[in-house]
Amino acid sequence: MGFLLWQGVSASARQHPERLAVQDADGSISYAQLERGSDQLATLLGSWGIGRGDRVAILMPKSVRSVITMVGTSKAGAAYVPVDPAAPVARSAFIIGNAAARVLVTNKRLLGALTELMPQLTSVQAILVADLDSADAPAAAVATHTWDAVTATEPRNANRATIEDDPAYILYTSGSTGTPKGVVISHRNALTFVEWGLDVYHPKAEDRFSNHAPLHFDLSVFDIYCALHSGASVHLVPDRLAPFPMELAKWIEEKRISIWYSVPSALIRMLQQGQLERFTYESLRVLNFAGEVFPVKHLRPVMERFSHASFYNLYGPTETNVCTFLEVPRPLPPEITDLSIGHSCANYDCFAVSEDGTRSKLGEEGELVVRGPGVALGYWGLPERTAQSFVQNPLHADFVDLAYRTGDIVTTATDGSFTFLGRRDHMVKTRGYRVELGEIEHVLHQHSAVNAAAVFSVPDEDIGARLWAAVVPEGSLTSEDLVGFCKTRLPHYAIPETFVLVPEMPRTSTGKVDRRALADSLVPTTRSTGTHA
Repeated sequence: MGFLLWQGVSASARQHPERLAVQDADGSISYAQLERGSDQLATLLGSWGIGRGDRVAILMPKSVRSVITMVGTSKAGAAYVPVDPAAPVARSAFIIGNAAARVLVTNKRLLGALTELMPQLTSVQAILVADLDSADAPAAAVATHTWDAVTATEPRNANRATIEDDPAYILYTSGSTGTPKGVVISHRNALTFVEWGLDVYHPKAEDRFSNHAPLHFDLSVFDIYCALHSGASVHLVPDRLAPFPMELAKWIEEKRISIWYSVPSALIRMLQQGQLERFTYESLRVLNFAGEVFPVKHLRPVMERFSHASFYNLYGPTETNVCTFLEVPRPLPPEITDLSIGHSCANYDCFAVSEDGTRSKLGEEGELVVRGPGVALGYWGLPERTAQSFVQNPLHADFVDLAYRTGDIVTTATDGSFTFLGRRDHMVKTRGYRVELGEIEHVLHQHSAVNAAAVFSVPDEDIGARLWAAVVPEGSLTSEDLVGFCKTRLPHYAIPETFVLVPEMPRTSTGKVDRRALADSLVPTTRSTGTHA
C-alpha cells in the first residue's frame, strides 16, 4: 500500500510497463517512459537541492511533460504548483512568488512573457524550459535548462523522507482580499480522494480517462491520478478543442473515452452545439460533473445522448476534494427538478451547522462542514485565514478534531443527502470556476477613473452565475476601458460580462454597499446592454 501520491503510479508502471499512460495532442508515453522520465526529473531536482518542503511551479499548457513534471516533483519530495498558462502575466508571477517556488517549469513563450517580472521572483533558482530539447537555452537571470537536462540524467533512488502529511501540491483559487490564495493539499488528502474514486468507479487498465479540466483546477486530480493508479490511460483534451463543442464531441468518440469529468456547462455546450446524435458513445461508461449546478432541463437530454453512461454529481471545494456525491438515477424520475449533492463520500463526515453552532435539523438551513483525511492542510502563508476556515469540530471540544467550514448553505434530507442552496459569503461559481467578487472589485478599484465599484452575480441556469459590475466613474470611462483593464489583471472567467456606470452606490443602514438593491435596480433594465463575450 502506498502512502504517497507517486507510489500508485510506480506500482502501475511495474505491472503494465508497456501500456499507454498519457496522451496529449502531440504524442504519448507508456508507463515505463513515465516512470523513467519522472525518476530522471526527480534526480535532476535533487541535484539542484530541491527536496522535501520545496515548491516547483508548473506554468505551461497541459501535456505529457506536464504530467512527468507533476510525478517527478512528487518523487523529489517537493510540492508542485500548477499555474494557469492563460492567466495574466502579473497573476502568474504573483502565484510563483507567493509560493516561493525554487524551480519554474515552463515553455519558451510563457518564459518570454515573464521576462520583465523575473527580477521580482527572487525565490526561483532554476528554470526548466519544457518545449526546448537543445542546449540553446534562452537567456535569463537565473540558471535555465532545456528538457535535455532531464533526459541526460541517470535516475537514482533518492533519500525520500516524505510522509503522507507533507504537501503534494498547492492549488491557487480566488482570494477575498484581492489576491489568489493557495490551498495546500497533502499526499494523504489527495490519496483519500483518489482511493475513493478507485473504489466507486472500479477503473481497469482498459479504461480511457479524459482530462478536460486545466491542471490548476482540482477536477484534474481525479482524471490523472485515478487513471495512473489503475493502470488506465489519461487523454489530455487539447486546449484548442475547448471552445469548439463539435470538435470536442467528436474527440470523445474518436478517443473511445470511457470515463469523463467536466463542469456541466461543457456538456451543455456539446448538447446545444456539438451534434451529439452523430455518435453512439458506446465506450463511455462514466460521466462525472462538478463545479456548478447542472439544470435538470439540460441534464435529461444529455443523459439521453450519452445513453450508455452512468452519471455522477460530485461536490466539494478545493479545500476538501470531492466530499459528497450522487449517482443520478437512470431514468431520471420526472418529479425531480433539482439535483441534490448526495451523501458523504467514504472516510468523510459532512454535516450542516446552524448559526448557533449546533447541528442543523432536517430541512433546516445550515453551513456545510466537512471533516476527514481529505480536508486540506490550510492556506499557504495565511495562518489567520486558515484558522477562520479550518476549525475545531463545532459539535465537540473533547480532542483536536479539525473540520473545514465550506461557506456553502445546505439543507439535510431524511436520507442524509444534502441540497445546496447557495454561498454564505460573496464567493460564486461561474462556468465551474470559483470566483471571489471581492477580488474583482479590488482590481476595478485600481483603475484611475473608478471612484467606486461593486460586483454582484446574476443566477444563470447554464453557467451558474453571470458577473455584473457597477462602477461609479471619476472622469471619462467606458465599458470597453474596463474590459481591457480587467483582461490584463484577471483570468478570463472572472471578468464581468456586464459593466454599468452608476452615479452612486446604494448603501445599507451600516454603510455597506447594498448589492441586492443594486442588482434589483440594474438587472431588469440593462440585461441587453454592456455585455461582452
